[in-house]
Amino acid sequence: MEKIEMARQEIAHLSTEVRKHQDLYYKAAQPVITDREYDRMLDRLIYLENLYPTLKAVDSPSLRVGSDLDSSFPEVAHTVAMLSLDKTYAPQGILEWVTKTSKRIDEPLSFVVEEKIDGVSLVLYYEEGYLARAVTRGNGIVGNDITPNAKTIGTIPLKLSKALNIAVRGEVFLPLEQFESINSNLETPFANPRNLAAGTLRRLKSSETAKIPLRMFAYELFFNNPQEGPPTHAERLELLKEEGFLVNSGYGLFTQEALLATNGLDLITTFVAEQTRQRSGLSYEIDGLVVKVNELEYREVLGYTGHHPRWAIAYKFEAPEGESVVESIDVQVGRTGRITPVARIRPVKVGNSVVSNVTLHNQDYVNLLELALKDSVTISKRGDVIPAVERVIEKNEEGNKTWQMPTVCPACKTPLVQKGAHTFCPNTEACVDQVKGRIVFFAGRNQMDIEGFGPETINFLVEKGFVKSIGELYKFDYNTLEGLEGFGQKKSEGLTKAILESKKRPFRSVLVALGVADFGKKGVDLLVDSGIKSMDQLLNLIDSGNRDFFLNIKGLGEKSVENLFEYFSDAEVRQEIEVLRAAGLTFVEEEEALEVSQIFAGELWCVTGSFDAFNPRSLALKEIEKRGGRTSSAVTGKTTHLLVGRGAGSKLRQAIELQVKIVSEEEFLTLLKEE
Repeated sequence: MEKIEMARQEIAHLSTEVRKHQDLYYKAAQPVITDREYDRMLDRLIYLENLYPTLKAVDSPSLRVGSDLDSSFPEVAHTVAMLSLDKTYAPQGILEWVTKTSKRIDEPLSFVVEEKIDGVSLVLYYEEGYLARAVTRGNGIVGNDITPNAKTIGTIPLKLSKALNIAVRGEVFLPLEQFESINSNLETPFANPRNLAAGTLRRLKSSETAKIPLRMFAYELFFNNPQEGPPTHAERLELLKEEGFLVNSGYGLFTQEALLATNGLDLITTFVAEQTRQRSGLSYEIDGLVVKVNELEYREVLGYTGHHPRWAIAYKFEAPEGESVVESIDVQVGRTGRITPVARIRPVKVGNSVVSNVTLHNQDYVNLLELALKDSVTISKRGDVIPAVERVIEKNEEGNKTWQMPTVCPACKTPLVQKGAHTFCPNTEACVDQVKGRIVFFAGRNQMDIEGFGPETINFLVEKGFVKSIGELYKFDYNTLEGLEGFGQKKSEGLTKAILESKKRPFRSVLVALGVADFGKKGVDLLVDSGIKSMDQLLNLIDSGNRDFFLNIKGLGEKSVENLFEYFSDAEVRQEIEVLRAAGLTFVEEEEALEVSQIFAGELWCVTGSFDAFNPRSLALKEIEKRGGRTSSAVTGKTTHLLVGRGAGSKLRQAIELQVKIVSEEEFLTLLKEE
């Protein structure tokens, strides 16, 4: 008994000393003894614990060295949400999210902005203050239990100072210096620290995991009893520090008032710029920032979508990337004559889609990249949508030099001209690609919405010489197409009917469809809402040279006004307008006979499918806008309502995923009648 008691006392003393030096090494990065002294102390502790196994504590620091026994990774269900985060790639996106979130809560909020660690997610479950389970993210619902491996990570407390029942979410990472040292000695090196950390966590022998100096930053604290614990996220981060967790100190706390002030975007941009600048000097990798609502009670009010919490958003420094090879570069001629080079690359998966075509913008962009055919390149999806070539990672071996823009238009062989950074074909009226582009845009769903006049039909009409301008859409006899391949009586009659219906489109739609640069729907609304209620009124202002009138319209800049004057001062444009006037298009803004209630104010609607009462469906959009609502052509996180007709497809699925309110045509008509 005396030997056991002496062993108990020595084990207790050694455990205290080893824990102290582990904390100094792993958490404070300030060791005060040599590795040899530490190893000797730890070896003695392990020897005594093996000699007296009943004296080994469940939180013994010897667990840091792991075991040589093979371990399986059983599946364990999570008790806390392991959802992904919604993302933005611009500081403006953060401000928009803060604005939207603040509107949902009547009380003032504050926001915590943290570094987004590029590591491996892990959830630690503590029972009565002891580490009971460490579970990987898995599919967000079920993960793998890797507790023996997690216990070897020095920054993960095995025992807390209080008997807490909590879950702690964190990110396991490998410091860059250690990664470079370890990776340089591997036969098959890892691409980045994250991959090495992930592989290490899944070693079958925890003793092998212990050899890699992994760390974990803790960033979320959940109590089994929601009523317990501090009421704010910032306070919980401090509690995690007190309990021995490694917490990233690089976070900021901002009030709603500051972020939504007139200079709120400047505040966000400055903070993001500073974090981006400091990024290269960090000892670990980050791939963005995370913005969270600080007040936990309001997180529950905001809730979740099926994909992410509504109380947090990630700002990503870089878009998803992939590597490919440039097989060829073609040039496209736009409706304005602008020439755009497009890289045809070896298909590569970037994010959730396969990319094979990537815009190269202009010659300056190509020169900046020093891009040549057969070069290996990095492809990103900026904003997670638009593919882009980010950089050349390996030059071609065929001696190809930097690609150069052709000197003549590929469609009409007219010599190209340079305007600023971009190249243009000046043959506005006769260049077949420009003619097609203008007509396709004019007839498009978000402009005149002329049913049946898609790109394929318009290309046919132009190539056959039946239609040579927008105005000729209203002169051609579509019944003469009957009998030609692909054109039966029903289709010919349908085209005729669609053209007649398009004459009923409102003045605003006609202005948008003309395709003035920088004047989409928003720009046109600014013009009409400022008092320009007819085409004649607009043309008279242009002819008078009254630029100040337009510059005084809030939302219009000098460039937009210059584009407006340049477009409507063109003689050929004026001739086209008169053709459209003679055809009977609406050139005067219709005034509403009755003032309608703004029942859709503050709402953002999208419309999909076919309708009985709204054909074309742009008529439904008009009803929404008359009643104060805003409309969009795509379902996004900002969309509040989706009006659904027959044949709804991907927009409906996306709306369901984002928990957007779905409204049928019958329900919509009821809303209009009640109003």
